[in-house]
Amino acid sequence: MLRAAILILGGVFLAQGAFADDLNGDPQAGRKKAGQCRTCHGLDGYAKIPIAPHIGGEPASYIAKQLKAFRQGTRTHEMMSVVAKNLDDQSIADLSAWYSSHEVSTTLPAGKSEEDAPELCVACHGATGIGQVENVPNLAGESAIYIDTQLKAFRLGKRTDEVMSAIAADLTNEEIRDLADWYASVKLEITQSE
Repeated sequence: MLRAAILILGGVFLAQGAFADDLNGDPQAGRKKAGQCRTCHGLDGYAKIPIAPHIGGEPASYIAKQLKAFRQGTRTHEMMSVVAKNLDDQSIADLSAWYSSHEVSTTLPAGKSEEDAPELCVACHGATGIGQVENVPNLAGESAIYIDTQLKAFRLGKRTDEVMSAIAADLTNEEIRDLADWYASVKLEITQSE
């Protein structure tokens, strides 16, 4: 039953890719604008603090969607809501192009294999935490605190998404911690594409 629900929700999520914006961002212009992001997310997109996500190598459409949600107030965060309010569409496109221009690679911890990955998450986020479809964020190397906080926000309705809200709704605190610990244990490397 749960597996069927996940597959159905996954199909809905894949269909969402059809509404993705045509971003036409300039990565070099985005690099210049990323100075305002570097304290939390790093210039290369590798987060400097545990409550901020790594954004290097994320799909441009995902980054743009999140920035627009913060700007519009449909997603809130004490810092991001303030920062995003000052971003016009071109700035969002440029920042999205810059951070998405980075490449990511992952390494599982010693003694772990992809078969050990949480089945509930792999269809969208992959066994190693690299998003498998458009508009799905990478989870590799995120802090357990960040993943735990976001899953609980989906569960409580403080953050909403057609797929994640439904998946998180029935997760226990222990299940959330296990999922967070798995992806936090994956080593993430972010490099600039050439």
